[in-house]
Amino acid sequence: MSELGFWNFASQDPAPLALVDPNMKEWSRGELLAETNQVAHGLAALGLERGDCVAVVMENSAEFLQVYLAVTQCGLYMTPINNHLTGPEIAYIVKDSEAKVFIGSAQFAEACTAAREELDFPSTHSFSLGDLEGFLPFEQLKEGQSTDLPENRSAGQVMNYTSGTTGRPKGVRRPLVEISPDLVATLSTGFLGMFGVQPEDGHVHICGSPLYHTAVLVFSGSSMHMGHTVVLMEKWTPEGMLQLIEKYQVTHSHMVPTQFHRLLKLDEGIRNRYDVSSLRNMVHAAAPCPVETKKKMLDWWGDSIYEYYAATEGGGTLVTPQEWRQYPGTVGKAWANSDIKIFDEDENELGPNEVGTVYMLLGQADFKYKDAEKKTRDNRIGNYFTVGDIGELNDEGYLFLRDRKTDMIISGGANLYPAEIEAELIQHPKVADVAVFGIPNDDWGEEIKAVIQPIDGVEAGEALTDEIFEWCGPRLAKMKTPRSIDYLSELPRDPNGKLYKRKLRDPYWEGRSQI
Repeated sequence: MSELGFWNFASQDPAPLALVDPNMKEWSRGELLAETNQVAHGLAALGLERGDCVAVVMENSAEFLQVYLAVTQCGLYMTPINNHLTGPEIAYIVKDSEAKVFIGSAQFAEACTAAREELDFPSTHSFSLGDLEGFLPFEQLKEGQSTDLPENRSAGQVMNYTSGTTGRPKGVRRPLVEISPDLVATLSTGFLGMFGVQPEDGHVHICGSPLYHTAVLVFSGSSMHMGHTVVLMEKWTPEGMLQLIEKYQVTHSHMVPTQFHRLLKLDEGIRNRYDVSSLRNMVHAAAPCPVETKKKMLDWWGDSIYEYYAATEGGGTLVTPQEWRQYPGTVGKAWANSDIKIFDEDENELGPNEVGTVYMLLGQADFKYKDAEKKTRDNRIGNYFTVGDIGELNDEGYLFLRDRKTDMIISGGANLYPAEIEAELIQHPKVADVAVFGIPNDDWGEEIKAVIQPIDGVEAGEALTDEIFEWCGPRLAKMKTPRSIDYLSELPRDPNGKLYKRKLRDPYWEGRSQI
């Protein structure tokens, strides 16, 4: 197999467009490679050696990808950190990852400065985009460094941290391998190949989600290693994405259902204004996608929408648009090198159409949670691991997810799944976003609460509540209908669409023991 990899493509043919950054600056392959190599030499000049780590708190930018492409060709680990975290939260990850270099951004000045000061992290090894006290300019890392490929190149890794919704986040650390970075890059492109994406072939990838998320960086990085152009957005907007799709003839992306919801809320005249005929492989994951939402997207974008289920730790399943039309609501069948099993609370394997906890086969990609052997053991049955999702397999082996185990509502002894209720409520024409969760009920244990973000221009209040309840009548069984609805101008989501449901739920449980 001939080796792919951004470094090869850029060295052999430096002229083609490699990147459009959020400032609309266009980078050729050769331009991006030159600055990537300078970062690699700069890190070596600071004394970093194979296995050392670089921690990054940055917005989507060309510099973020320069660090990624530098680290992964010189045997280092890169830990991207959620740029919405507080100073102490960032400090914890920087320290836990044992980072030797900390790269921040003036856009997150307060948190980055607080983290560096808490750790007393050396200023000589702290760099930032923009002016940030206690940090050297990022350009100084590259200053005077060679634009040539580094000698003795070796494959590095990204060490992402789990979201940490319960307890401290943990680094998912995989061992470095003794093969060339070009071969590792080539092997990494196999994931996109499962969706029918091929090297070069006129492909253009658009990234509208934060690069600190595992899958987002995997898709963007693998696209670069396939010789594709990457169009990078910093702040995603539905019409902004449509504009870029038309301008750059985008073919593929990695998306989340929240983005689908917001695209569909656009006025039909705006949607029809843009040419999306170039789309071929629009892949989505990260959260359950309501059946009605996906049907509408398929009607609009045609059979370009693929779905998969996986986690930072591994995966997973995949479903083509044709398969999904045959089995609406499925997240697909196991990958060729993976497997899916359903277990009950006593670790008994369940048969088809029985609901339990979803476990995935590790395959060849073993991992451990850094310095957390107990968590590593507790999340496994044999060589299978779980991230706590609930689901079932049908007779043909297609997986259907119900919800996260931690989100399930137990009311009067019945298991109720918020994702199912949210999938109905989001279809209401006046609902922009919704979260459903359980709150205390002295008789039933829990009752269903909905928190709704109305669309712009719609007034929250009793009239809207009555309208929503009437609308729910033929769509939701009485036991699944929320007992009450609260309203917020905006739900707490990160830019990738992840809902911080605990921020909504926890105040209702204050002083109570949550089920």
